[in-house]
Amino acid sequence: MSGSNTTDFTSPSTFILQGIPGLERAHVWISIPFCTMYIIAILGNFTILFIVKMEPSLHGPMYYFLCMLAVTDLVLSTSTVPKTLSIFWFNSREIYFSACLTQMYFIHCFSAMESGIFVAMAFDRYVAICDPLRHSTILTNPVVSKIGLAVVLRGSMLSLPCPFLARRWPYCRTNIIPHSYCEHIAVVKLACADIRVSSYYSLSVAFLVTGLDVFFITMSYIQILRAIFSLPTKDARLKTFGTCGSHLCAILTFYIPDLFSSLTHRYGHNVPLYFHILIANVYLLVPSMLHPIIYGVRTKQIRDRLLRLFTHKGT
Repeated sequence: MSGSNTTDFTSPSTFILQGIPGLERAHVWISIPFCTMYIIAILGNFTILFIVKMEPSLHGPMYYFLCMLAVTDLVLSTSTVPKTLSIFWFNSREIYFSACLTQMYFIHCFSAMESGIFVAMAFDRYVAICDPLRHSTILTNPVVSKIGLAVVLRGSMLSLPCPFLARRWPYCRTNIIPHSYCEHIAVVKLACADIRVSSYYSLSVAFLVTGLDVFFITMSYIQILRAIFSLPTKDARLKTFGTCGSHLCAILTFYIPDLFSSLTHRYGHNVPLYFHILIANVYLLVPSMLHPIIYGVRTKQIRDRLLRLFTHKGT
């Protein structure tokens, strides 16, 4: 039943993931960079979590938010990459319907969480630069916990309707998904029903989450830049702006692939399907790999602690 394009069914027990249609012969070669990036993401994010836990001087709001980002990146990459690699290596294309919906939920939920964490980090930078004397009194541990809870609840609640709507549609055409993971639109397009509710809801959530988050981040940095340009010396301005460098780089690695993926999906009608799917994978995997590298290289406290760790082991 699962391999047929014409089987009549309304609630399939399994879906079939095609991987990257058009590049089946290159799946093994594509798996090499995918696997490499995934390993770097796992090692890098666990290293960040370990260093922050072991170093008391890093127990502050900025590093708590960084730990939230590391956990989010770990979940996002792990929710898709292992199944994608199993398709590439073992031709294991089947995925249970419930597992497919769960994967869909995790992707949407943790993507929204990650965007919210960037807003929280922008707020941390705003307070640290624009009102440094009150930073420790404004961003206390209870406040950081409440911000983290709000980020989790927002992502969880806004993403919940997507799998529920997908579950209620009848699937009577095919259960073959032309994708390497259960991307929301790729799944609901298989339904033999009017899916405008799902389409409009996912588009509204994407606009609400990404649009508002980018707006708040932009407003924060406008105030930050005003405070920086009011500093008396060039060295002071550069040093203060340098404290935002890691956050800005992390934001760019997250939002640029997201924007590029959205634009090619909506306007790149002549772009091959395999390119859309590659970009969709890059959007989930590359930021998870780059974020720990960015913070490891650009954040002096993490870099110094990491060097001490390796030096101590070597000694």
